[in-house]
Amino acid sequence: MSYCTAVRSATIHPCHVVYHDTEYGFPVRSDSELFERLVLEINQAGLSWETILKKREGFRQAYSNFDIAAIAAYGEEDHARLLADAGIIRNRLKVKAATRNAQVALELISQHGSFASWLDLHRGSDLTAWTKLFRKTFAFTGGEIVREFLVSTGYLPGAHDPDCPIYFLIPNE
Repeated sequence: MSYCTAVRSATIHPCHVVYHDTEYGFPVRSDSELFERLVLEINQAGLSWETILKKREGFRQAYSNFDIAAIAAYGEEDHARLLADAGIIRNRLKVKAATRNAQVALELISQHGSFASWLDLHRGSDLTAWTKLFRKTFAFTGGEIVREFLVSTGYLPGAHDPDCPIYFLIPNE
């Protein structure tokens, strides 16, 4: 079942409907929003997207509202704070990946002007190429994480079914 079909079912939590109808697949250009999506996708690994959506505000508070420079400067004290925070996913590898990936994102922003500009350089790549690039560049980024990150932020098509009311609202869908 596609995400579009799932969000129209009576049993799905309303948080999915809002995310699907207002964010999923829509192009993202803001560095902090792109970084937020990357952190959320990494944290979703092994869990449901509903869990992540319900904890999203907790993630924003815990991770300095996704201020990339602030997260890049996190040290062991911050990691301990995050691992004790029930408002997020408390996984040591995912917490450390957020800091490492923030450091990488800062470097990409320095070199290319923005995270989005770095992504734009690779637009048109297929999923295999994107996955290789992300695995080489970022921590904790497997194929499914990369695919969902790129689809959810508008860098790969396929977020919505052609019969979904949102389909025609998204460029290049």
